[in-house]
Amino acid sequence: MTATLDWYGCATFRLKVAGLTIFLDAYIDRVPRAPGTGLTAGDITECDWIVVGHSHFDHLWGAERIIANTSARLIASYESVRVMESAGVPLDRMICVGGGETVDLGHGVKVSVYPSQHSCVWSHQKMGQAGDVCLGDLGVTWQERQTRMAELGRYLAELGPEAVGHLAKGSVGQSNRGDGGALVYLFDTPEGSLLYQDTSGHWGGVLGQLRPDVAILAAAGRANIDGEPIQGSLAEFVATQVDMLQPRRVLLGHHDNWLPGFSVDTDMAPIRAAIAARAPAVELLEPGYLAATEVFATAP
Repeated sequence: MTATLDWYGCATFRLKVAGLTIFLDAYIDRVPRAPGTGLTAGDITECDWIVVGHSHFDHLWGAERIIANTSARLIASYESVRVMESAGVPLDRMICVGGGETVDLGHGVKVSVYPSQHSCVWSHQKMGQAGDVCLGDLGVTWQERQTRMAELGRYLAELGPEAVGHLAKGSVGQSNRGDGGALVYLFDTPEGSLLYQDTSGHWGGVLGQLRPDVAILAAAGRANIDGEPIQGSLAEFVATQVDMLQPRRVLLGHHDNWLPGFSVDTDMAPIRAAIAARAPAVELLEPGYLAATEVFATAP
């Protein structure tokens, strides 16, 4: 049976493998001006499992409707589960994880959970495109990071009525306590193994031990290594991760203009070049929305 992967925009994907339908994140709704599939989470009527990488609305919002409309269960951090319980999702439809767990999804598919890092959102104002080198911001205290996050909140509140209304609806899936502890997931399936990351950050001692056949990596913002912002470019960061993981294939997420005025279309050229230089044997896939990519297929 062929395993396929569909990109719904931002960091949300649908994996179909071994007779299961698994959503990787749940954010599908968009403001009218944003590119996307034209669908909402309420349109999803088939799902067995949802895994969510962290507790921000552009990853978690929508899981409550997918669960209401299907038999799906959610695997997510304790904070994400708290947020979804507040949104009315029954606790018996959710599994809390923090890293170190392996969950049997049935049909010969298992997923192992690892702790990760969120991108340095508090430093996004210093980051431009994927090839731009960004330095500094090392050793910034928690208090200063909170101050910068408050500045970001004020900026988002001025994006205009469409975006503000969208953010208000998305508060159903947004933690008021931060990202909740970012996670990465490694799926072991009869077709092959797949790593899923939904934000640009990692613990080096964790990610460096994993060897998936296919990796989905985030490509947005000021990346984070071991709790500090990268000293270099996003393209270099992505290529470093590819070199660490050595998958056969790589796909990227979070690189479209999912919230105009805040996000941008990531320039893929520097990322292509960086991966080709660091890991020339790895195939970079760049599917559009809902392309039903045969994820474990051997490259021609």
